[in-house]
Amino acid sequence: MSRPQIPERMADAMPKVIVIGGGPGGSTAAGLLARGGAEVKLLERAEFPRYHIGESITTSCRAIIDYVGALDKVNACGFTSKTGVLMRWGREQDWIIDWTAQFGSDTRSWQVDREIFDKVLLDNAADSGAEVVQQAHVKRVLFDGDRAVGVEWQAADGELRVETADYVVDASGRAGLISAQHYHNRRPHEIFRNVAIWGYWENAELLPGSPDGGINVISSPDGWYWLIPLRNNRFSVGFVTHKTNFVERRREFDTQEAMLAAMIDESDTMKRVLAQATQLPDVRVEQDFSYAADKFCGDGYYLVGDSACFLDPLLSTGVHLAMYSGMLAAASILSLDRGEVNEPEAQAFFESLYRNAYHRLFTLVISFYQQHAGKDRYFALADTLSRAAQGDGAQSADLAFGEIIAGLTDLREAADQAGKAAAPITETIDAAATGGAKPVQELLGAAEQARRRAEEAAPNQRLTMAPMYIDANDLYDAASGLYLVTEPRLGISRVSSEATVPAG
Repeated sequence: MSRPQIPERMADAMPKVIVIGGGPGGSTAAGLLARGGAEVKLLERAEFPRYHIGESITTSCRAIIDYVGALDKVNACGFTSKTGVLMRWGREQDWIIDWTAQFGSDTRSWQVDREIFDKVLLDNAADSGAEVVQQAHVKRVLFDGDRAVGVEWQAADGELRVETADYVVDASGRAGLISAQHYHNRRPHEIFRNVAIWGYWENAELLPGSPDGGINVISSPDGWYWLIPLRNNRFSVGFVTHKTNFVERRREFDTQEAMLAAMIDESDTMKRVLAQATQLPDVRVEQDFSYAADKFCGDGYYLVGDSACFLDPLLSTGVHLAMYSGMLAAASILSLDRGEVNEPEAQAFFESLYRNAYHRLFTLVISFYQQHAGKDRYFALADTLSRAAQGDGAQSADLAFGEIIAGLTDLREAADQAGKAAAPITETIDAAATGGAKPVQELLGAAEQARRRAEEAAPNQRLTMAPMYIDANDLYDAASGLYLVTEPRLGISRVSSEATVPAG
């Protein structure tokens, strides 16, 4: 098929943006772009509402939802209010992270039914001015050389259409239209080639001491369990284990229902919280393979949410990464179009902040799979990863851990007017691995050894950590100091007082 012609724009015209995918990341990007004056068309393959896993939401999402104008709409759904997490991990006693105790009574989020939650956000994008088209199957992203210039998509009536745009936001999830299907540059992380099996119960119980509405996370020798209190006394219950173990164990059972029941029966803790509960029909299975693309953005395109990267769901950060990257993509496009930054700066801003958020969480999650470490070591690592200013009486380690899993560290860094958030988190990790405190050195060393063992176990896989080691200085002069602003309008600002840089 011949390349589409790029339409000429009027000098004062706002950009035309096509957003692929109507999940939380796509809806966030579309709503914010439309509010910023862009012409936005969102193409969603499904008809909402539709089922989706990923029910435990970080409090950072609440802040973004408030900013996109949907907080009252989400609150009206009656979701369970979530205030933190209780972890029963390794051989230690329970350790509790209560956001309201750490950061104040407004620091909370929800345990949601995603079919309802996602529809609220999608409808809000339409209310904000985006044109939302459901049952729209995007076949491919169109490129003129290396620049994304539009999409080819199929409407519900079967008609195949070509539509051009100034920018494409790929929020197509694991389908990864740009990373997996166009560039083929998505790389898996062998240590996180996990599988989740889950179902729903009524009348379960949270572990004693759990924060109000908090998720319970319980480790086992072969993986970990989740227990999430949803509205109407329903609970999401699941087990995550490595694919190799799942495949071996699956042969023992005639049905998925029998397998999940057996997995639960192997945990005294899970048997206790479900002792008086009634299981509801239907057990589901899904691969939770973690990966990252070589590039999160490029000329004319931004990858949002799972289209760029996916991380093991241990810390319930999937929706946070989606909404956070959706907000960064919208800010980048709007500031770029207004001439406040040039294209290399906009791309480096997005790439650096999104990749830092992913790699910070990746490092913390991989450490959890070293279950012997103990919470003091996890907290010490979180303190290092938080990069809190030492001169401000750096927060205690448990606060640092709570801030990271709440998604608040990423928001804090993005808005830091010192403009230092673009500094690669890997520099901090490398320094801690060689010259940091002993507990952090030990944990990072064990995590690195586990990663190497995983790579050696799959010699035919092209596995590398390289995609996460992108230095902002390789993309632009990071010393110029770019940071996120939300008032009086969404965009990118710079630390220096120099005149705005013309686009191009």
